[in-house]
Amino acid sequence: MNETTLLTGGRIHSPASPDATAMAITGDTVVWVGQDGPGQALHPEATEVPLDGAFVAPAFVDAHVHATATGLHRTGVDLTVVRDAGELLATIAAAARTTGPHDVLIAHGWDETAWPAARLPSREELDAAVGVVPTYLSRVDVHSALVSSALVELAPQAREAPGWDARGPVTSTAHHLLRSAARHAIPAAQRAAAQRAFLAAAAAQGIASVHECAGPDISGEADLASLLEIAAGPDVPEVVPYWGELATTADSAAVQRAKELGARGLAGDLFADGAIGSRTAALHEPYADQPECTGNRYLNADEIAAHLVACTHAGLQAGFHVIGDAAMTAVIDGFAQAGAIVGRRALVAGKHRLEHVEMVDREQANVLAGWNVAASVQPLFDALWGGTDGMYATRLGVERARQMNPFGMFAAAGVVLASGSDAPVTSVDPWASVRAATHHRTPGQGLTVRGAFNAHTRGGYRAAGVTDGVSGTLVPGAPAHYTIWDAGELVVAASDSRVRRWSTDPRSGVPPLPSLAPDEPLPRCLRTVRAGTTIFETG
Repeated sequence: MNETTLLTGGRIHSPASPDATAMAITGDTVVWVGQDGPGQALHPEATEVPLDGAFVAPAFVDAHVHATATGLHRTGVDLTVVRDAGELLATIAAAARTTGPHDVLIAHGWDETAWPAARLPSREELDAAVGVVPTYLSRVDVHSALVSSALVELAPQAREAPGWDARGPVTSTAHHLLRSAARHAIPAAQRAAAQRAFLAAAAAQGIASVHECAGPDISGEADLASLLEIAAGPDVPEVVPYWGELATTADSAAVQRAKELGARGLAGDLFADGAIGSRTAALHEPYADQPECTGNRYLNADEIAAHLVACTHAGLQAGFHVIGDAAMTAVIDGFAQAGAIVGRRALVAGKHRLEHVEMVDREQANVLAGWNVAASVQPLFDALWGGTDGMYATRLGVERARQMNPFGMFAAAGVVLASGSDAPVTSVDPWASVRAATHHRTPGQGLTVRGAFNAHTRGGYRAAGVTDGVSGTLVPGAPAHYTIWDAGELVVAASDSRVRRWSTDPRSGVPPLPSLAPDEPLPRCLRTVRAGTTIFETG
């Protein structure tokens, strides 16, 4: 028989009881929410856990991650801190000296737009630093990389592919080939250690579910199988797998592969284009800082439509990575073609999704909402690269930069929003993501605290096709996925600047949330629970 746990003396974020201080959990399900006294009377045999004023909220969902790459970043070399080519080379040379004889040196995070001098090291310089160690150094957006000659020897066909550069970073198809070679060369033990490190870090940030965006040239079948094996245990976050491979028909090899892998859909990073920072996102008008370049289009409208039709008939979610406005136009056209074939009702029932959707206009947002398409977005992109002086403005010009990541417009149109990190592109830090969505660097494009929080909780389940109506909330009957936070003192109508502000008065009938003002500390995770089982607890 399942035992009941009764949390008391806290602040429970529940629409069922906005002023709740207690919550009862039996097994893997929330069974009651309310005040301490009634809870103790209704559940006299429960194990009582005093919260001492802590804040209890639905556990977060990160709707777009790359577990192995992020784990390797956490356990390996961090290039986000280097500030020029010389520092990058010195860092990598030191790492190469301690790399095992059969290991691949993988590091991530260089961003030349933040360096005083934007010169990148040549392949000759990189070879001199790492010698015979196969080396893959991804740019912060993971759409271009510096690679050593030893790695190129593992995928020599990259020399003939679009995006090849004999001296500098590789992009486009050449990059995909070399990234795949690097991933496949990672020993199984190194990969599993990285995956475990990532899942542990996610749990420590209050996350109980992540959407893994795998694919044949991103990570590989063995990588996804390894991650799902680890995630089968009860003591780590849930992993919702997606496989980014193009399908042509409902019985195509891609569909069969997705089903064999247990993927929720042929979605995630199925690339319609690239990224702004690497100038591979497909644009209608050229890049402001490279007028001859309009980026790369990897899929056309016909291919997009065929994929949507195949997935709809096969009962799989379909989806695409789409960032540039030209790629978005192709995606919209593809959806229209698919709807004409399968019918609007079937397309809506497919619960398809798009990743990133950074350049989109109001008419397109309304169309996506009408097709029931979820937008998996990354608010920390705006925090890192938005504004009039950020990378978007450098690459696109100020006017186009102002229109990037229009979360407020999506919400007004009724598009389902699911927030994530795209880790390792940005850090796994959901409260920072909620704050970034709230304090958008373009006025009018942000969300309310409540809308941003819902996008990181309920929105993640909706984007994964979960339609029970309660996942991502703390109401009776909901799965017991929750996190206990040290979130400061709740003060109604307070004037004391020493305590944290909260977004609402609990007497208003709306459960309160931390205000997340830019100058305030973020909540600290004390415990993360998935389906009633603790997967993280602070010491």
